[in-house]
Amino acid sequence: MRCALAGVVVIAACAAAQAQDTAPDAQSAAAPAVIAQPISVQPLPVQPAAALPRGYSRNTPVEKIAADPDGAAVLNKDMPGLLTNSSYGMFKSMSLRQLQEMSDGEMSSEDLDKTEADLMALPPR
Repeated sequence: MRCALAGVVVIAACAAAQAQDTAPDAQSAAAPAVIAQPISVQPLPVQPAAALPRGYSRNTPVEKIAADPDGAAVLNKDMPGLLTNSSYGMFKSMSLRQLQEMSDGEMSSEDLDKTEADLMALPPR
């Protein structure tokens, strides 16, 4: 009981000290009050999803590109055998950049650059 009472006293003392620290002094009391003016906020125009670019890059997971028929066509053209590889299930969540890093030179930077350029050239949906 005494511990609970002591805790209440400590909390009350802290609250009083905080109130004293935040009390306005004479100089701030003399400062004019600032009245906030309402701000007019205009909503940003929203593009329909069909008008947004696909935005595939070397950092996009392979499975996301492959899920789009146009993206899959680019991968099949620029990286034949990638989507039919027996290990596809193991690397499909990886990006093209990650695959290139792990390919021990089989996927060159030029291959990756060409594939990315072709992916970026896809028309919006």
